[in-house]
Amino acid sequence: MKPTNALSRNPGQDRQASLISSAASLFAAKGFKGTTTKAIARAAGVSEALVFKYFPTKRALYTAILAEKAPLSELLHAVEEVARKRDDQRVFTLIAGYRIRPGADPTMLRLLLFSALEGHELADMFFGKQHRVFYDYLAGYIRTRIEEGAFREIDPLLAARAFIGMVVHHRLLHEIFDVPLHCPHKEIVSTYVELFLNGLRHSSTPRKRGLSRVR
Repeated sequence: MKPTNALSRNPGQDRQASLISSAASLFAAKGFKGTTTKAIARAAGVSEALVFKYFPTKRALYTAILAEKAPLSELLHAVEEVARKRDDQRVFTLIAGYRIRPGADPTMLRLLLFSALEGHELADMFFGKQHRVFYDYLAGYIRTRIEEGAFREIDPLLAARAFIGMVVHHRLLHEIFDVPLHCPHKEIVSTYVELFLNGLRHSSTPRKRGLSRVR
């Protein structure tokens, strides 16, 4: 059954979405060097010529995959709203919760791993257009909170990388190495956020209650 929003799409948009999905799945399973346009066409049930009709260059296809699989703008918009209120806990909870959630699609993470190992241009596209933007934004927020006296003196960019690093490591364990979860997603997110913010805040900074404790 097609999702509800698919009803408003025309056949061309459906084919394009199918090609993006098929290409992403194949790249994530076999890597970029092991995937051909013929294989993508076959997986999508179309001709190879149709692949080139919608995506005349490989870069066009990679750009479409990033837009589909890594919609960073939605997350940034939500984070910006709570950042203006200086709600530190909510800022970091949104970031961690966006990636650590039930039913998260591991395709993008696998794609990025393949692209980095194969020296593929998708890795540069993702880091340059999306990941760097997000790192810079989070580092900027941490820098602001340091200047306001809420966080102790620390390198903002390293702090941002440390937090994202916790989230990425968690995803590697559970989405790539299939390590089973030992507690609910919500508790995982709240624990990571509590650990991280406790390391950033001055000892005198008030801490919101209600976070789950590590068992």
